[in-house]
Amino acid sequence: MDRTERFYVIDQLLQNRLSTPTNLLMRELEVSRSTLKRDLTYMRDRLHAPIVWDARVQGYRYEKPGPDSPKYSLPGLWLNSTELHALLTMEHLLDHLQPGFLSSHVQPLRKRIRKILDQGDHPVEELVRRIRIFSGVSTPVDVVIFQRVAEAILSRNQIFACHLNRATDESLSRYISPQRLVYYLGNWYLDGWCHLREGLRTFKLTNFTSVENTDLNAIDIDEEVLDAELTSGFGIFVGGDTRNAVLRFSAYVSRWVQHEIWHSKQDLKFDQTGQLVLTVPFSNDPELIRRILQYGPDVEVLQPENLRNKVASRLSEASAVYEK
Repeated sequence: MDRTERFYVIDQLLQNRLSTPTNLLMRELEVSRSTLKRDLTYMRDRLHAPIVWDARVQGYRYEKPGPDSPKYSLPGLWLNSTELHALLTMEHLLDHLQPGFLSSHVQPLRKRIRKILDQGDHPVEELVRRIRIFSGVSTPVDVVIFQRVAEAILSRNQIFACHLNRATDESLSRYISPQRLVYYLGNWYLDGWCHLREGLRTFKLTNFTSVENTDLNAIDIDEEVLDAELTSGFGIFVGGDTRNAVLRFSAYVSRWVQHEIWHSKQDLKFDQTGQLVLTVPFSNDPELIRRILQYGPDVEVLQPENLRNKVASRLSEASAVYEK
């Protein structure tokens, strides 16, 4: 039985009985006398449990509260050590998605978890030291902007945001009905209904120069519509009008690419030469082109022709840089 679970059992026994003998506690918990004493000491010192030894009845009980004192109850967070380790690992992961981004909000909970875990078999610092998380290239998000967007999503209200188009260097203010936040390749995005364009759009949070919360009710878009419109093709900036890209990989990299998931509706097959042919739906092609270029000479675009020409053009431009 996990130590945290033992605390719960001890509490239940003491709450339900006038007195609980040592032998009964040891039997129910399946522990030795020394382990039982350590558990009781921890509950007294750390969890402030009013456990006393009643010599008259040779058993443990909770000390009766005063007339103005509430009945004792264990702290509200009750998870076993495996669940606590998982929770702390997730907090560690979230913290490293953008260092310091969520720490201030979860710090009280984190301290509480660590206090419990530090008494277990695996010190919490060992857990943190043994887990290394590298989020890769990412762009920090303004904490205020993130909080306001998150608040609007949960309260189902519109936001009034100023969005910068980095390609044209043009800023436009618009009302947005936020639908969901997405973390993708080191960056945060907002899926929302743009009232200016009257359609679904995906916004990169770092392109918001300002965000204000409003009391206007947000339009709710059905989840199936969101998925059909925004996840129908490869990448984060997609749309409902999709086409299929057919890519052929060299036999050398096919061994690894066959295990990659580019899209939930992709198709994989090997041709007669042992090369992998990947068919993946896409709408807007810039992200797909960047992904293709990562494989250099180990991939060839077979279809469509305009995507093949764009990739070939980018490769020619890159080659020209080194010919100067």
